[in-house]
Amino acid sequence: MKLQNKVAVVTGGARDIGRQVSLKLAKEGAKVVVNYFDNEADADETLKMIKDAGGEAVSVQGDMTKADDVKRLFQQAASAFTGKVDIMVHVVGGLVARHQVVEMEEKFWDFLMEVNAKSAFLVTREVIPYFPESGGSIIYFSSQAARDGGGPGASAYAASKGAVMTFARSMAKELGPKNIRVNAVAPGMIATSFHDRFTKDEVRERVAAGTPLRREGKAEEVADLIAYLASDESSFLTGLNVDINGGLYFS
Repeated sequence: MKLQNKVAVVTGGARDIGRQVSLKLAKEGAKVVVNYFDNEADADETLKMIKDAGGEAVSVQGDMTKADDVKRLFQQAASAFTGKVDIMVHVVGGLVARHQVVEMEEKFWDFLMEVNAKSAFLVTREVIPYFPESGGSIIYFSSQAARDGGGPGASAYAASKGAVMTFARSMAKELGPKNIRVNAVAPGMIATSFHDRFTKDEVRERVAAGTPLRREGKAEEVADLIAYLASDESSFLTGLNVDINGGLYFS
């Protein structure tokens, strides 16, 4: 259990990849704070899965684009467990909808930047004082779209996830002297409700067929990577954007 006695906050940790990350960190011994936006049933189910596996977890509702909600999340995380945070995994983000630039409203562009990039800034600013002197690990979620520009109608999403990639590098430099490691992961086609909603079946089949491993990824596989980046096994890794896409795209 490589995360024994660690406290982990997972934003967007109640479903899909976030759920698997929360579960994996708990199985590795971390006490997990599961943040969710509006689906309490998902959060309850995730807590049940963690507790059934012998782990410890609490859930905290909050909108990670709102500074007051972010502040409350970390206050409650500290209150629930040891007063510190060792690991922060920022899963919150999304495509929301597909719009070509010529039809895109300014408010949609701004919203995507808030959901994906501003939220990363807010949670980072708030979590830093909660890290112990020994440091810890921050992990953001970027996307393969940040590497290749994304699919049709995903320009705002790709741009915002590109901002997350660059922010991870900046934070690695800024927080390294505090022994806080900062990395990001860039998933490709992972089988989640994200693609159930936004990607046509024929596109998914075509992408999987063109991937060297000939399949979509699994949320559990992304969670395994997160657990590695959160642990001391990756103690000399910081500033990375780690691609996990079955070989579909090489950075």
